Amino acid sequence: MSLALADITLTYPDGDTRLTALDKVSLRVPDGGVTAVIGPSGSGKSSLLAVAATLIRPDSGTVTVDGTSTTGMSHGELTELRRHKIGIVFQQPNLLPSLTAVEQLQVMAQIDGRSPAKARARSLELLDAVGLADEAHRRPHQLSGGQRQRVNIARALMNEPTVLLVDEPTSALDHERGAAVIDLITRLTHQQATATVLVTHDRTHLTAADQIAEVHDGRLALPAAPHRPVEQDAPVHRLR
Repeated sequence: MSLALADITLTYPDGDTRLTALDKVSLRVPDGGVTAVIGPSGSGKSSLLAVAATLIRPDSGTVTVDGTSTTGMSHGELTELRRHKIGIVFQQPNLLPSLTAVEQLQVMAQIDGRSPAKARARSLELLDAVGLADEAHRRPHQLSGGQRQRVNIARALMNEPTVLLVDEPTSALDHERGAAVIDLITRLTHQQATATVLVTHDRTHLTAADQIAEVHDGRLALPAAPHRPVEQDAPVHRLR
């Protein structure tokens, strides 16, 4: 179990009082499966994702990433943990306009200290995995919205994270391209055995989820059984 949240409470200042964003939330995300997080705007989905990403410290509770509790870690230690263990797919790709698709990925590996040759090999492998091998040397303005989001996903996987956090990846895409992006996330989750959390407003994507978590007023509810069981017998491997 690469990601586990236990009894998480998060509050924000609200005048003379505090507003509760997450109220004793617990969630275990299975490796190699997609956990969809749904709920109305303002329910706490974004706060849950930020806590899971170690971008926000909760008031109380424990976040465990790949067997390591993040409680008491310094900002530097959390940054290092995110670099090696957590991949984040933001709602907007935010690609650097001057860099080609392959260079967007290479930068991530070079920050981590990999050699240029290894960084390039990994980048090209991931672009092939997301169906962009022929677009590796195109810049963002030369790519479609769906293609830019695929680069965004590949970039998040560059340093072989054990946890993948995905925030509304289809919000700027039409239905067909959005469905293709969700299919891609599901396939790569199974192939790389990541513990994936997918925040989405679109309930049509729930058929791709192995588990559904619904957030209302900062509280989380899980169904009695996963929406679609993970295929335990299916071979699982990480891209290298």
